[in-house]
Amino acid sequence: MSSITYSDKIPNNVNLSEDRTLQRALEQWQPNYLKWWGDMGPDDSQNFDVYLRTAVSVDPQGWAQFGHVKMPDYRWGIFLNPAEKDRKIHFGDHKGEDAWQDVPGEYRANLRRIIVTQGDTEPASVEQQRHLGLTAPSQYDLRNLFQVNVEEGRHLWAMVYLLHKYFGRDGREEGEALLERRSGQEDNPRILQAFNEETPDWLSFFMFTYFTDRDGKFQLCALAESSFDPLARTTKFMLTEEAHHMFVGESGISRIIQRTCQAMNEMKTDDVTKLRAAGVIDLPTLQRYLNFHFSVTIDLFGADESSNAATFYNTGLKGRYEEGKRMDDHQLKGGTYKVLNAVGGQLVEKEVPMLNALNEVLRDDYIKDSIGGVERWNKVIEKAGIPFRLKTPHKAFHRSIGALSQVKVSPDGRVLSEAEWKANVDNWLPSETDRAFVGSLMGRVVDTGKFANWIAPPMMGINRQSADFEYVRFN
Repeated sequence: MSSITYSDKIPNNVNLSEDRTLQRALEQWQPNYLKWWGDMGPDDSQNFDVYLRTAVSVDPQGWAQFGHVKMPDYRWGIFLNPAEKDRKIHFGDHKGEDAWQDVPGEYRANLRRIIVTQGDTEPASVEQQRHLGLTAPSQYDLRNLFQVNVEEGRHLWAMVYLLHKYFGRDGREEGEALLERRSGQEDNPRILQAFNEETPDWLSFFMFTYFTDRDGKFQLCALAESSFDPLARTTKFMLTEEAHHMFVGESGISRIIQRTCQAMNEMKTDDVTKLRAAGVIDLPTLQRYLNFHFSVTIDLFGADESSNAATFYNTGLKGRYEEGKRMDDHQLKGGTYKVLNAVGGQLVEKEVPMLNALNEVLRDDYIKDSIGGVERWNKVIEKAGIPFRLKTPHKAFHRSIGALSQVKVSPDGRVLSEAEWKANVDNWLPSETDRAFVGSLMGRVVDTGKFANWIAPPMMGINRQSADFEYVRFN
């Protein structure tokens, strides 16, 4: 079924009304979700009419409609891609068997853990971003923030549906816990560390939606290969929505660069002090923020050698990015892959069994994809005639997970002493001064068609509207 029923209390395309027990359980969860949204969703925004897109179908053509809606009235729901007839498992030990419509008992705990971990990231990012609306650089950007927020909320619904439908009481308890943890809270934090970091300003938000939502894309693509068919169908539709989040990040940074380059050319200077005095974000500061968000995000892929990754692949729970396009046996028993280790103050490659290196394989795919966007940012700088290039740092830089967390490495890949690291860290990662400067630029600009001084207007508005369209109506 590709169309979505909006007449039900919970919009869905899974025939929810035919499973009364499940429907009742989710209808009991719904008020708790709305309370969480009221407490932890975007600050001081409950009465705004926001120009949002809402899914009306899971057909790639014409799947969404746009209109002004109050965020607490947004129709969050449960939307799965249509089932593929006679779908087979195409990797791991069960390759060639029918895809599972139910959870195999022996894989239940691991599958639940995967769904809970993915589900936990969704409300976490809403919590991280909840104050940003108070310092939006334009109505257009405010609307994009709110669109990202409501869709992260819907992705939480997607995971909670799977927990309720397939995991019984355990699933219901996990669904409650997803609303109880809080990003950055000491005694009940979110599961993954990147989702406990603050997102204090819009530069951080754009970097987060470019880098960290891209991690979401890669994790969802790996889960879209899953032998558990309902998870694969759920994540495929989530990817349709996720694409906009990465667009917000990539275009946001691009517009900051455009404005900075314009100021550099008008003032004929690359002097950081003068540029900051003019109220734009200098390119070296952008590089430091890039270094931070890239390095924190690549930690999300987990340890470079992981028996869990091997188990998830062998048992068919989680595939590789674009599994179907890979020209191998999709079982990987004899394969190897190179991972980096630190030995005697040097970075050295070592061959490890491919199955144990699947986190690293996914991380390397992610890094290639990330570099593509950074190169597009460089084209903006190049077009302005400015001799500066942004770069993703070495993958061993500023790592907190796995073997590489034991060493200090420069952005260009040199192993450093503790003293060298301390002497240079403020050149490589945002300093307190950088964060205070960026914070000082964050003032709310919400007059229709107006933009903060530090960011250029977009080339085109949302849904082909103009940049001066009334994206948010303040009531």
